[in-house]
Amino acid sequence: MHYGKVSKAVFIDRPNRVKNTGRCRELLIPGAEVWLAGSDNPARKTAYDLIAGRKPSGLLVNIDSQAPNAVAREWLDAQGFDRIRPEFRYGRSRLDFMMERGDERFLMEVKGCTLERDGIGYFPDAPTQRGAKHLRELAKAEGYQAVLLFVIQMDGITEVRGNRDTDPAFCQALEEAKGAGVKVIFLPCHVEPDGLSFAANEKTPRL
Repeated sequence: MHYGKVSKAVFIDRPNRVKNTGRCRELLIPGAEVWLAGSDNPARKTAYDLIAGRKPSGLLVNIDSQAPNAVAREWLDAQGFDRIRPEFRYGRSRLDFMMERGDERFLMEVKGCTLERDGIGYFPDAPTQRGAKHLRELAKAEGYQAVLLFVIQMDGITEVRGNRDTDPAFCQALEEAKGAGVKVIFLPCHVEPDGLSFAANEKTPRL
C-alpha cells in the first residue's frame, strides 16, 4: 500500500491516539523523525495522519493502524482465493477476513506489530481485550481453517511473540488458540516513508 502527500516532520507531542497503533512509546518521543500523510477531507479534525516513525536505532516503523489490513488484503489477493470477504461476522465478533478456495474455508484475524526488542517483534504494545476476544472466536471456529496473521510493520523482523508484560490475558488467549489449532503466520514487510508492502519472495508465507 502507498500513501499520497507524505511529509516529513519532527514529533513534539501526542495529545490523542488518532488512528495509530497502541502506545508507540519507544517511537513517539520528542525530536523523533516522523512522517505524515495529508488528507483532502475538509470534515476532518486534523489535516494529516501520522503514518511512520524512526526509532533511535534507525529502524523505520509504519504505525498506521489501517495499514496491516490493507497489506493483508494484497497478500491474500496474490494467493488465488475464489472469494475474499472482509469484516466477516462470525459468532459474536467481526473478524477481518473470510476466504474460500474450492472446498476450503478460512477465517483470519490480522494484527499489526510495531513493537521491536532485540530483533524480535512483540504484540500488543497496549492491552487489548478485543484482541483476546477475537482469538477465542478463532479457537472455536468450526468448518473453517482459523488463521492469525501478524503483519510486521518494520523491516528485518521475522517473528512475533506475545507481550506478556503488557497483556498477559492476550498471551494466554494466544497460547490457547495455538493449542486449538489456530495457525499463526508472521508476514515480514518492507517499510518506506510513503508505503508498506509485504516482502514478496520465495520465503513469503502462503495459505
